[in-house]
Amino acid sequence: AVEVDEFEGYANPHAARIAVIADQLARSFSLGSRDRFSLRAAALLHDLGEVAMAREYIQRPGSLTSEERIDLARHPIIGEREAARVGADRGAQLLVRWHHESWNGSGYPDGLRFEQIPLGARILRVADVYAALTDARPFHAAYSESRAREHLLEWTGLEFDPGVVRALLSLEPAKELQSYARVVEAAPEPMSGLSEPPAVAGG
Repeated sequence: AVEVDEFEGYANPHAARIAVIADQLARSFSLGSRDRFSLRAAALLHDLGEVAMAREYIQRPGSLTSEERIDLARHPIIGEREAARVGADRGAQLLVRWHHESWNGSGYPDGLRFEQIPLGARILRVADVYAALTDARPFHAAYSESRAREHLLEWTGLEFDPGVVRALLSLEPAKELQSYARVVEAAPEPMSGLSEPPAVAGG
């Protein structure tokens, strides 16, 4: 997680913060301990594919070219492979694969939509975007909490599951940075609700 944060240029423990936010959201949906364990692991590893790709444009300010966007869209699949390599459980691997899927089906790599996207991946998507917006990076200042929440509302029903956004908006801001020391816990009972990814042409 630290390696990923450093590569992406975050000023704070970004991946750990996502794990904390995602776990609070998972609790609000009464997800089981195994699901939450996999979700926290996925949060810590979600952009491992970017590190493995090691592309200069990821750290460069400014917009990506169309070719760079297409290339970058491979990172969840590469991240799934890298998560397996470092020993993450299969549930976490799939959440890494699907953390850029969008509620309306416009995401990647598999174009899943609505409840086709596992709840854990929908949670990870919202937690990741919220944490990214509210943390400073070398090429952009952090959004205020209110501005970040406005962004989530603007894209609710398009990129984001409306129910997950409502759950995040109900969180108390003070809780979003707690529990860093409790991010890693023992894995309990079997996980539910995840299936293997569909076959993807060309990859």
